[in-house]
Amino acid sequence: MSDQHQRWIDLRSDTVTQPSAAMRAAMAAAPVGDDVYGDDPTVNRLQAFAAELFGYEAGMFAPSGTQTNLIALMTHCGRGDEYLVGQEAHTYKYEGGGAAVLGSIQPQPIANGADGSIAVADIGAYIKPDDMHFARTRLLALENTIGGRVLPLDYLEAATSFAHARGLATHLDGARVCNAAVKNGQSLRAAVAGFDTVSVCLSKGLGAPVGSVLLGPKDFIEQGKRWRKMLGGGMRQAGVIAAAAHHALEHNVERLADDHRNAADLAAGLGRIEGLTVTAPQTNIFYVQVPDAAVAPLRAHLAARGIRASIGANTRLVTHLDVSAEDVRTVVDAFGAFFRDWRA
Repeated sequence: MSDQHQRWIDLRSDTVTQPSAAMRAAMAAAPVGDDVYGDDPTVNRLQAFAAELFGYEAGMFAPSGTQTNLIALMTHCGRGDEYLVGQEAHTYKYEGGGAAVLGSIQPQPIANGADGSIAVADIGAYIKPDDMHFARTRLLALENTIGGRVLPLDYLEAATSFAHARGLATHLDGARVCNAAVKNGQSLRAAVAGFDTVSVCLSKGLGAPVGSVLLGPKDFIEQGKRWRKMLGGGMRQAGVIAAAAHHALEHNVERLADDHRNAADLAAGLGRIEGLTVTAPQTNIFYVQVPDAAVAPLRAHLAARGIRASIGANTRLVTHLDVSAEDVRTVVDAFGAFFRDWRA
């Protein structure tokens, strides 16, 4: 079926959303200026709004969460420094090794627990002594949510307090921290408590087409702007996309509960299908174990029915604002039809 004539149900990621009519209108009407000079009023408005919302002094808009995370790492750490990070964390595993390649910062990966945390005892064990033989441990970087899992509140308080007591700064890759806040019934400020800096992605569940904000102390953000320029993230009339990001942050946080509910319904429906093993979601992301022999035919079966999914032995499914409750029923029916007829 042609993409031109079909509305796909796309479960690959929450990055695939389309801007709403209201978001497009905000983009079209946005006053703009040269943001490298600090002259774009819409970017400035977004940065101030985000900083106030999350409880930080200042904010910086950048093209991607990969860039805001890298800017944070390069501002917290210098050449020959290291940061402590989970083996599964995006900053370590999925961002091209940017901290090491571009920042000369050594990552010290630590095993993640089943709940996504890295044990406080392990954090302590991996802090290097003050010795010329070792990299200087400067930073603890955590991620929330991680693989759709929400880090426990008592763990976050314990980990950040421990890090500060040991002289480390703390950074949160909060690409989906709004999902965590909604899941916990928290304010956004409460969700980032204990972190010196946070990166918030606006182009995932919140539905903006592009962009992330880095939040932190004013002097930290000013230093970060130098790295943003060096990394090619200095934008000109960026208010056009900042308007979309502001609209997303203003209007699309609380509705994340709909995505969580749809993920739970989808997981429950798939869990009733013989041949599938489903991990119950906490937010909008969950995993389905698919028999190896079924992977290729299932992928083709779903695509023929207008469903996009990254089908593999360990399939990740993601709900978002462009996946409705009706879409969930369609997907469950499509999986069910396949496994009624399929034989290994």
